Amino acid sequence: MQYILGIDIGTGSTKAVAVGADHQAFDSSQFFYPTNVAQPGYSEQDPELIWQAFQESISAMVFKLKTNPAAISLSCAMHSLIAVDENCMALAPMMTWADSRSTTVADSLLASPLGAALYRATGTPIHSMSPLCKIIWIKENRAGFFKSVYKFISIKEYIWYRLFNAFEVDHSVGSCTGLMDVKKLSWYPEALATAGIKEKQLSALVSTSYIRTDFDPAKTLSFLAKGTPFVIGATDGCLANLGTGAIQPGIAALTIGTSGALRVAGHTAVVNEKAMNFSYRLDEELFINGGPVNNGGIALKWHMKNVLQKTELDAADYNSVLDKIETVEPGAEGLIFLPYLQGERAPIWDSKSSGTFFGIGLNHHTPHFTRAVIEGICFALNDVLLALTTSGQEIRQLNVSGGFVTSGIWLQIMADITGKRLLLYSVEDASAVGAAYLAFKAIGLSATYPLPDQQHVTYIEPDQKNHLSYQTSFDFYKRIYQQLKGVMHEMHDRQNKA
Repeated sequence: MQYILGIDIGTGSTKAVAVGADHQAFDSSQFFYPTNVAQPGYSEQDPELIWQAFQESISAMVFKLKTNPAAISLSCAMHSLIAVDENCMALAPMMTWADSRSTTVADSLLASPLGAALYRATGTPIHSMSPLCKIIWIKENRAGFFKSVYKFISIKEYIWYRLFNAFEVDHSVGSCTGLMDVKKLSWYPEALATAGIKEKQLSALVSTSYIRTDFDPAKTLSFLAKGTPFVIGATDGCLANLGTGAIQPGIAALTIGTSGALRVAGHTAVVNEKAMNFSYRLDEELFINGGPVNNGGIALKWHMKNVLQKTELDAADYNSVLDKIETVEPGAEGLIFLPYLQGERAPIWDSKSSGTFFGIGLNHHTPHFTRAVIEGICFALNDVLLALTTSGQEIRQLNVSGGFVTSGIWLQIMADITGKRLLLYSVEDASAVGAAYLAFKAIGLSATYPLPDQQHVTYIEPDQKNHLSYQTSFDFYKRIYQQLKGVMHEMHDRQNKA
């Protein structure tokens, strides 16, 4: 049995998905690890735990399937940063994309002409999520530590070094650091000078189809056949487009997991200094343009645990809560939720924003609040959608993935709010499957990138009456944030001083 393993190294877990010669996912394994929040603004993980989960996810599949994969290909979460020594030993915990301690750095850089120039060249929004801002924060706040760092790398580079004893990074991961010229595919000198680092403190850039076969089974992954090809792969967002078939003009990939994002493929980088959408690389030909939001499924999880007092949060809990919102009219009878529980990224880029219920009345009951939460998450992604379309991106269809696709009502709300047709493939994990698809082409098993099974798809069409109603609610959503922005910032600054 011939298959390829796509490995998605995510924020909360690492998942291995087996994809057969017919390009269909047929089995998977998943291993979890924690995120530590030592104090407000911090979001850290132990890279050694992620390395262990990576090995375990592969081991579980190889022993279960009783045969070696034809190749292993890697996807990973974006914007992680690990400071390491010359032996790739982590000198401090890994900073995840959600680590916001460099917010002041980002704000200062964004207010300067240099910030706009860096954004145009790198395609990476000026925000605390980016490794560029994280490195500057380390330089300004931990000067002695900064001088001791041999290299600044991502979690994928950490794992790649453990496999091959080499500091190498693919163009896709490089493109979301804020340190790479997204068009020239090389490290950007002005960004390096701004960060206060030399090119030798970063890994060597390679293609996303780059392959190595020289790992040593005697030292690691001893259960694999010697010479098993490893494809370095790309980032999870770019590969979600590939895994859901969203690499054609007019088709965007929309993902809602813990956070969320909307992305569209194209042959040119698209930058919008007002909305500050990202422009990352899938390969040498394709750019993935889009925007991320901080608050996807995590907002619903917060609502269920902290408001509804649900403790287990299993599938039955989610189904029960979401079933009840079908009785509530679109717009939740005037109740609007701003889902900025962790601040927000695209398109407002405001780390000081906060979650808000607005318009509460005596007529509102628990299902109204739940529906408002779901609608608020969808409004946030619709905001990204509009930013992309005003930047010249034609989008007629959204190919969806992530945990939210198990809810029919959530899918319908998303279709109604955006006014777009949704397409759902039966994809196990879009990013891991995308990694496998990239490998099919890289190792020569396919002349082009494969597409998901076109015979087993679900379409969700928007209800135009509901879409018109939601346009009014969305207008209120936008105006509420603008009116409350100043107060949010005052409250944020006050709490941080306390």
